[in-house]
Amino acid sequence: FSLLQVLNEKKLQEVDSLWKEFETPEKANKIVKLKHFEKFQDTTEALAASTALVEGKLSKNLKKILKKIVAKDAHEQLAVADAKLGGVIKDKLNLSCIHSPMVTELMRGIRSQIEGLITGLPSREMAAMCLGLAHSLSRYKLKFSPDKVDTMIIQAISLLDDLDKELNNYIMRCREWYGWHFPELGKIITDNLAYCKCVRKVGDRSNFASSDVSDILPEEIEEDVKAAAEISMGTEVSEEDINNIIHLCDQVIEISEYRTQLYDYLKNRMMAIAPNLTIMVGELVGARLIAHAGSLLNLAKHPASTVQLLGAEKALFRALKTKRDTPKFGLIYHASLVGQTNTKNKGKISRMLAAKTALTIRYDALGENTSAEMGAENRLKVETRLRLLEERGMRRISGTGKALARTDKYQNKSEVKIFDPSGDSTLPAVSKKRRIQEVDEQDTEVAVKAKKLKAEMKEETTVEDGEPVKKKKKKKDKEKQVEEENVLSEEPPTSPTVVVTTCVALLLHYALFIDTFVCLQNTEKKKKKKKKIKDEDED
Repeated sequence: FSLLQVLNEKKLQEVDSLWKEFETPEKANKIVKLKHFEKFQDTTEALAASTALVEGKLSKNLKKILKKIVAKDAHEQLAVADAKLGGVIKDKLNLSCIHSPMVTELMRGIRSQIEGLITGLPSREMAAMCLGLAHSLSRYKLKFSPDKVDTMIIQAISLLDDLDKELNNYIMRCREWYGWHFPELGKIITDNLAYCKCVRKVGDRSNFASSDVSDILPEEIEEDVKAAAEISMGTEVSEEDINNIIHLCDQVIEISEYRTQLYDYLKNRMMAIAPNLTIMVGELVGARLIAHAGSLLNLAKHPASTVQLLGAEKALFRALKTKRDTPKFGLIYHASLVGQTNTKNKGKISRMLAAKTALTIRYDALGENTSAEMGAENRLKVETRLRLLEERGMRRISGTGKALARTDKYQNKSEVKIFDPSGDSTLPAVSKKRRIQEVDEQDTEVAVKAKKLKAEMKEETTVEDGEPVKKKKKKKDKEKQVEEENVLSEEPPTSPTVVVTTCVALLLHYALFIDTFVCLQNTEKKKKKKKKIKDEDED
C-alpha cells in the first residue's frame, strides 16, 4: 500500500492536459509526493488485499493505515479510484472521499511513473512482482486452481485407451508367436499377464519340467502346463526366436505395470477434481464424459438429456433421420448402476442417473465445497429407485406394506359362434348310408361300362386284310349313344351326388371316344402315305 499527497492542486483542474505532467519522473515528483508505504509479507497477503480492493471491500491492513495516517489530516479529502470502496471508507472511518474523472486521470499518471515515485525498487523486481500478482489474481477471478486441472484427466483417459489397444495387439501377437512352439499353453493359461511372465521366465518349452513357476501360477495349472510341455505338438524354434519373444513379453509386462500406475493416478485426479461425479458413475466413465465434452465446465453446461446421450451422437442422428427409436444411453451405459439392472429397466435407470449426474457435475465444477456427500446421497436415491423397479414397485396400501400387490392376469374369454350351413339347403335330406350305397353302385356300373368300351375300341382298331373296319364302328357308336340316351331318359330324378357321378361317366366315355377317333385318323394317314410311296416306286 502507498499513500501519495498532491502538491499542486491547481494543475489537477486541467484534466485534458494532466498527462503532460507525468511524462517524466521529475515532473511527476512535482505533482505528487510519497507520504507512506507499507509492503506485504508475501504473495498471498498481496493477493488477499488486491482481491478485497477488486470486490470493493476494506481489508484490515488498509483500515489500520487509514486510521493512523489519514486521521491526522482528517480535514483533507481522499481520492479513491473505486466509488464503491470510497463509500465503504466513508461509512466506517468517516473520511471524505472523492471520485471523479480527474481522479482516474491522476491514478493513470501515477501508475505510469510508479518506479520513479517509489524509490529503492529495481525495475526487474517490480516487473516480476507485478507478473506474479497478475497471475494469482487472474486465477482467483476464474476460480482456477492448479489442483483442479481437467486437462490432465482428458490426457490420462486418452492415454489409458491407447495403452489398452496396444496391450491387446502385443498380447495377441505374443500368444500367436509362442503358440507355434507351445500351442497348448494358450488354452491352459487364460490370464495374459501370467502367460507373458511364464514365457519370459521359462523360454523354451523343454525347460518347463525343470523350472519352478509356482510364484506365477497355482499348483494345479502348473502341473497341467508341465504335462502338456512333454507331449506338445508345437514346432522347434531357435534361441534367437525365443529371445525375441521374451523381449516382446518384457514390453507387455512393462506396459501393463504402467497402465496400473496410470489408472491409480487417474483415480486420484478424479477424486480431487470431480469427487461427486466419480461416486455417481465411476472414475473411468466420469473421465470419458469430461474428455468427450472438452472440460468439466463445458460438461456442466450440458443438460441431463445430453449427458445421457453423450457418446451416442451417430446413433441419435441416424435414428432421427430414419424416423426410428432414438438411443437411450451413450457413455453412461458403462456405469455400474446401469450395468446391474435388467434390460427392461436400463432406459429408466440411465435417465435418472443422467439427471443426478448432471447435478453432481455442476456442483463439482462451480461449487466451492470439495466434499462428496452430494454424490453419495444421489447414488443412494438411484439405488433405491432401482430396487423399487426390480420389485416392480407395486405394494399394498394397507397391511404390512411389505408384500407385493396381487394382480391377476387378465384373460379375454370370447365366445365364437360357428355358422351351420345345413339350414341353407332346400333339397330333401337323404341318410348317409343310403347316399354312400348309391354312389358305390353307380361307381361300379361306370367302371364296368368303361371297361367294355375299351375292349370294343380295341377290336375295332384291329385291321382286316390291311384295312380298318369303318362302317361297323359308326353303326355301333350310334347304337350305343341311343341306348345311353334311353337309359338316361328312363332313370328317375336322383340326388345331386348321383347326377355328378353320371356326368363324370359321360365325360370319360366321350374322352375315350375322341381318343379312338384320333387313332383311326392317324392310321388312315399313314396308309395313304404308304400307298403313294408304292405308286411312285412302281412308276
